[in-house]
Amino acid sequence: MDFEEAASRLYAAPAADFIATRNELAKELKAAGDQLGSTRLKALRKPTVAAWLANLVARELPDDIDDLLALGDEFREATADLDGERLRELTPRRHKLIDQLTKSAASLSEREGQKVSADVGQKLRETLDAALVDPAAGEAVREGRLSSALRHVGFGVVDESGEPSNVTPLTDERRQRAEERRAKKTTKAETEKAQPEKAEPEVKETAAEKKQREKAEREREKAEREQEEREAAEKAAAKKEFEDAVAAAESTEAAVADLAGQLEAAREALADAQEAVHRIGDELDEARKAAREAQKESREARKRYNRL
Repeated sequence: MDFEEAASRLYAAPAADFIATRNELAKELKAAGDQLGSTRLKALRKPTVAAWLANLVARELPDDIDDLLALGDEFREATADLDGERLRELTPRRHKLIDQLTKSAASLSEREGQKVSADVGQKLRETLDAALVDPAAGEAVREGRLSSALRHVGFGVVDESGEPSNVTPLTDERRQRAEERRAKKTTKAETEKAQPEKAEPEVKETAAEKKQREKAEREREKAEREQEEREAAEKAAAKKEFEDAVAAAESTEAAVADLAGQLEAAREALADAQEAVHRIGDELDEARKAAREAQKESREARKRYNRL
C-alpha cells in the first residue's frame, strides 16, 4: 500500500471513523517503511459533511461526474466562441444535471445513515457547480478527496470558510487515466463525424525547404529540452520544499509529543500534591481535635487536684 491508495481508502471510510482510520493507515505506512507517506497522511484533514457527501458521489457515480465535467468543457468552448445561443442551450442541462446529482446524493447519504440538511445540500450544489466551471475544481471533485465543500465566486474557487481552495493537482498518472476516461466517451462521436481525407499529391521538398525544416526541428527540440530542464528544476525545488516542510512537521510533532509528556507528568505531580494537601489537612484537623481533648482533660485534672 502506498500513499495514494491509503488516501483513497481514508476518504472512502465513514465520516465518523475518519480519525481512527487515518491513524491506522498512517501506522501501516510507517511500519512498511514509508515515513514520508505516513506523515503526509496524518496531515490530511477530516472532511466536512458536504465534502464527505461530494466524495461519496464521486466514488459511487463517476460516470455522472464525467458528464458534469464534459458539460463544463462545452460551456468553456461556447464562452470562448462568444456563442450565446449555445450557452442558452447548455444552461438548462447544467441545472438539470446538478439537480439529478444532488437528488442521487441524498439517496446515497440516506443509505449511509447520514441525513442531508438544506445547508449541506446547498453546499453540495455549489461544489458541483464549481467542478463544472473550474477544471482544477472538477478534477479535485472527481478525485474524491475533498476536505471542504467548494464554491466558485467569479475569480476562483473557495472552500466553505471563504478561503481560496488549495485543490491538490493530480499526479501525471491519475490525470492521464482521467483524460482517457473522458476521451472514450467522445471517441465514437468523433469517429462518426470524421471524413476520409483526400490524399495530397506528394510534393518534392527543395534543399532550401529541407534546410529550413531541419532548422525548425532543431529549434523545437532545443525548446523542448529547455522546457524539460525547467520543469525538472521546478520539480526538484518543489520536492525539496516539500521534504523541508515534512521535516519541520516531524520536528514540530516530536516537540508536541514531548510537551504533552511534560504536561501529563505535571498533571500527575499536581494530582499527587493535591492529594497530599487533603491528607495533611485531615491530619491537621485530627491533631487539633486531639489537642483540644488534651486541653480539656488537663483542665479537669487540675480541678480535681485543687479539690484535694
